[in-house]
Amino acid sequence: MKIVILSRNPNLYSTKSLVRAGKKRNHEMLVVDHTKCDIIIEKKKPAIMYKHDLLTNIDAVIPRIGASVTFYGTAVVRQFEMMKVFTAVESQALMRSRDKLRSLQVLSRAGLGLPKTVFTNYSKDVKDIIKSVGGSPLVIKLLEGTQGLGVVLAENDNAAESVLEAFNGLKARVIVQEFIKEAKGADLRVFVVDGVVVGAMKRQAKSGEFRSNLHRGGTAEIIELTPDEENAALKAARIMGLGIAGVDILQSARGPLILEVNSSPGLEGIESATGKDIAKKIIHYIERHAE
Repeated sequence: MKIVILSRNPNLYSTKSLVRAGKKRNHEMLVVDHTKCDIIIEKKKPAIMYKHDLLTNIDAVIPRIGASVTFYGTAVVRQFEMMKVFTAVESQALMRSRDKLRSLQVLSRAGLGLPKTVFTNYSKDVKDIIKSVGGSPLVIKLLEGTQGLGVVLAENDNAAESVLEAFNGLKARVIVQEFIKEAKGADLRVFVVDGVVVGAMKRQAKSGEFRSNLHRGGTAEIIELTPDEENAALKAARIMGLGIAGVDILQSARGPLILEVNSSPGLEGIESATGKDIAKKIIHYIERHAE
């Protein structure tokens, strides 16, 4: 098969891992920078131009779309769908996953556990917001933030009020979430491919930090999920419509709580922690579904 990886950087670990896995299976692997694609819209003849040539005879696409270019990247994925090309992550699911507020609403409606969350239209009643999530400490997140950026832990009410007032003054959209103390600065990253958990790791924040992202100095170790944690991850990926998903879970006294469902989860951390070839699992998924 001829498989396109939509990635802005062919040297990223995840991109190289997917290329290597595909070539081992004798597929033709092509890395395409989606931001440099031209979308050609014509009656019954959708096409994509890349570096002066039309992309033709493509069997499958693996979107690796960064948050900063979600709009255009999703448009490129949608165009491939119009060209009857199988996409490992569908355009609608990609858009849904990037809208943090919508994602939480969808997951909540499905009955999944979540940290208590409040979103307002720049409300000036910040004291009421703080009370609504059980008081401080609490977590404040920019809706557009990724990889731990734009996430603040307010350890007392005064700090929470100051941060909320500052964000409101800047007209920055934020959500306020309860702080899960018993998680102790750790979360679980569960990698789901085609409705199956293919890897799971526990990420622990470094000392003095509450964000467990690996590139922020966190550490990771392989973990065996409880049945409730596995079921929550699988249900979250299914509800979000994602064939490939990185589901972030907090371990709490009331069971697993979904933090986020990622549509372009990185492979380096999970492959290093588990020793598993996750990229190979993704290629197998494509082989099962692409015509």
